[in-house]
Amino acid sequence: MAQTHALSGQVVSVRPLGEHLKGAKTTAILKAEELEIVRVVLLAGHEMREHKAPGEITVQCIEGRIEFRTPETSQTLGPGDLVHLRSKEPHALRAITDASALVTMRVGRTN
Repeated sequence: MAQTHALSGQVVSVRPLGEHLKGAKTTAILKAEELEIVRVVLLAGHEMREHKAPGEITVQCIEGRIEFRTPETSQTLGPGDLVHLRSKEPHALRAITDASALVTMRVGRTN
């Protein structure tokens, strides 16, 4: 079954998953012409290896604690913390505790 994405003008909850976090999976919330929003779920010790996004991104920790690494630095994100990266900047994520984050990516046109 295809993933259902939010429609223009539709209200979507991005509240913490709480007790449902352990059973949750990473899901795309929105895929539009120039914007993609994904709730990333990482359980403690799991990681997203170093990668690059084609456009600018933000990563906002919703719950738990996440180690956010770039070639220059390593930072810990907690609930409510947000970080921005320029396009094509290498980065990696590792869950220190069970965590979820909202990742917003600019996609499509880059001019």
